[in-house]
Parts: sequence; C-alpha cells; structure tokens
Amino acid sequence: MPIACPIQFAPLSTEEFGPLDYAVMAHAFASHQYLGSLANEQVYQLDFVARLRNAGYKVDREVPVTVTFETFSKLYSLDLVVNDKAVYELKTVQSLTKRHSAQLLNYLRLLDLQRGKLINFRPMSLESKFENAPLSGADRRRFSLNQDHWNGPQNLLDLVPRILQNWGTGLELALYKQAIVHMQGGENEVSVILPMAREGTSLGNQRFHLATSDSAFRLTAFGQTPHGYPSQLSRLLRASPLAAIHWINIDYHRVTFTSILR
Repeated sequence: MPIACPIQFAPLSTEEFGPLDYAVMAHAFASHQYLGSLANEQVYQLDFVARLRNAGYKVDREVPVTVTFETFSKLYSLDLVVNDKAVYELKTVQSLTKRHSAQLLNYLRLLDLQRGKLINFRPMSLESKFENAPLSGADRRRFSLNQDHWNGPQNLLDLVPRILQNWGTGLELALYKQAIVHMQGGENEVSVILPMAREGTSLGNQRFHLATSDSAFRLTAFGQTPHGYPSQLSRLLRASPLAAIHWINIDYHRVTFTSILR
C-alpha cells in the first residue's frame, strides 16, 4: 500500500464529528484552564490525553503514517486520534498559520479523511480551527497532463504522473519533491550549488535540483499561476550556468510541464 496507517479509520460524517468534537474540546478547554498558556506542548498533550481517556475515549498518540513509492519512503506522525475517527493536531505557537493548516490538510488527504482540527494551547484563550478536505483520494487521482511546452527529460515526464497516481494531488509539495529527488538518484546526485553571475560579475551561489547535467527542475502547486512567474524563472535561469529550468506545476486536476529555455 502506498499509504499505510495502523488505525483503520471509521467513516465520520459532519453530523457525527460535531458532537464528538464538542465533547473533546471541553477537555481541551479544561486542560488549558488548569495549565494556563505557558506549559510545554508535551505537558498539554499528556494532560489532554489523560482527561479524554478518563472520560472513556479511545485515544492514540503519535500515530505513524507511512508514505511509499517504489524505493522511496517517508514517515509522518499524527498527534492525536480519538475513537479511531477524529484527527487532532496540537500546537503551542503564538497563533495558528497557513503552514499549520497545510500540515493537517496533508494528513487528512493522505488518509482520505474529510475533516480534522487544530488546537493551539499557547494563546491566553485556547485557539482552534477546523480543516476540511472535501476532495476524495479518487478525485485527486483524476488529473490531466499538459506537456505542450515541455523539452525536458522523458523520465520526469513519466515519473511525476506515476507518483500522483499513487498518492493523488494536493499533498505537501515537499513530499513530491523528496520522492522525485530520491528516484533521480538522491540528494547527493541531484542537489547542487551552482555559481550565479551577471555579465562576468560573480553573484554568489544558488542551490538547484538537477533534471539533467545542464538543466534543473522546479516544482510548484499553483491553483492559478502568479502573473509573470515564467518570466521570473527566465531571470533566474539567465544568471545561472544552466541551459534550462523544467517547471512542473501540480494543481488538483491539472499537471503542467513547461520548459524554460535559455
């Protein structure tokens, strides 16, 4: 299996999640009220878990999620799973950010779950946020390919869709990149530091991930490409010794392969 977890998650409808979450959050508020806002994350987690278990809930901590593709493997860890149904990620940060939402959404999509929740114990008032992942794994494995402007290596053109057929789109970009780098030979082979220059003036060094000996690849996940982004890639390219940057954009239902040539 490309994605493995020891918990067999039970389906959880919106109607079921609401009452369960209401009861779970009562214990989160109690823990925060008792400990205040200055304790370590592990202290909150242990107190929160103890309260939930004392109330009769099944609680699993640090639940592993293993993602594989051929010889590549990566391990994630879920903070809390309640009653084999609801995923909670616990934080102790000044405030929740898009990065925290993206982390939880990545977990939900990996497990083909529709909803989960972030809980932040650090603020003076307990902070929480629902996250919903409405697209199913089957939906995220249905995508089209656009390679009209691709002059890059065939192996990348073959590899990326195979990875996406295994995992689906919409996961964190770092996961796809790590898998591609691994399958291309690993960081030692693919990740290089190259000199940058303008008209003979040295501008220091820049890290690239090689697609071939004289070209690099760049991965994005734009729903709508920012205006001028191809031009920015061209500018980066002209200061480098590379012949091309091969750009792969992974949207939910469309994967676009574009070669930016010198």
